[in-house]
Amino acid sequence: MNPTTPDGRYFVVKGQLWRCSDPSLAADKRQLLVNQLMNARRQVKAAKASGDLEQLQSARAEVNSAKVALGERGPVWWDDGSPDYNRFKVANTPYAQWYLAGSF
Repeated sequence: MNPTTPDGRYFVVKGQLWRCSDPSLAADKRQLLVNQLMNARRQVKAAKASGDLEQLQSARAEVNSAKVALGERGPVWWDDGSPDYNRFKVANTPYAQWYLAGSF
């Protein structure tokens, strides 16, 4: 299991922060979006296998659309004005001490 920051905004993979889904999404809405994301990822895989560049571009756009809807990309889902550290190395963020302390 990947550690999640104390504020629930990010999880850490290989020392890099990745934005979590918006926790305010209703469970059924979230599941629908996750299903769309997984389907789009399968389409990316199929497009890569077929070598169809148009299909690949379209599938990647669907992945991005699902991630934005989930809150993992695009505008942040929190409203306290804190900056977005998505895809930052955790060592270069305010979460560095928490991560180094290993208290998760």
